[in-house]
Amino acid sequence: MYENLWLNGALNPAWIVTQIGAGTVRESNGNLILRVAGGHSGYSNAQITDYAYERLNFRWQPPLKLTVTAWATGDPLGTAGFGFWNHPFSPDLKRMPSLPRAIWYFFGSPPNNMQLAHGVPGSGWKAATMDATRPSALMLAPFALPAVLMMRVPPLYARLWHVIQRRLHISEKLLDPALLTARHTYTMDWRRDGATFGIDGQTIHETPFAPRGRTGFVAWIDNQYAVVTPQGQFGFGIIPVERDQALILEDVTIENI
Repeated sequence: MYENLWLNGALNPAWIVTQIGAGTVRESNGNLILRVAGGHSGYSNAQITDYAYERLNFRWQPPLKLTVTAWATGDPLGTAGFGFWNHPFSPDLKRMPSLPRAIWYFFGSPPNNMQLAHGVPGSGWKAATMDATRPSALMLAPFALPAVLMMRVPPLYARLWHVIQRRLHISEKLLDPALLTARHTYTMDWRRDGATFGIDGQTIHETPFAPRGRTGFVAWIDNQYAVVTPQGQFGFGIIPVERDQALILEDVTIENI
């Protein structure tokens, strides 16, 4: 299976465009501009996916290779990125949430604080994996509340979170934030036994952790943030955007290997 951002010089009709609030998706000079306009305080999202939200008809599973040439403008506020996930949350509450799995390049600006990997900050530009749908992760569910309480004791957090992180197949590599706002080509080799992330032909992260099961491709920029910590802090919110910000996609290629 093979998919490309462009087809015969135009946006591939396989891509589904989402534009919410001040978010727009436009073609310009051979690039696809996912833009959130400044001066807007409500929720905004500019996004493309290769699955229909109503059906969640996910197409992708390992082994595959993703190649994306992209960059951001406007010192983004909120979240942005590209990769694969299982769309676990319903923004319109028309379906129950599911457990998340993802393998992607993910950006979150403060106050975003998703502390998933021990020793890695909860915000920033990252290469990341997680899979809470595995049996090893589901076995942790009965212990969720006592685990949260123990995570509030620093020595216990340092000792126990490594075990939980492995069960959830969480792996994160914090990247230089300057990479986000310059043109680079990102790659991801997603295998059944792990993943390799690369930038401009250089390997920047390797992990034995990778999600199982089917996922869909997503690329987006929005102005929301999330707080999720092992110590039981949870929250969501919107960041007002004062100036234009965008994620620019020059090319996206997905191929089975």
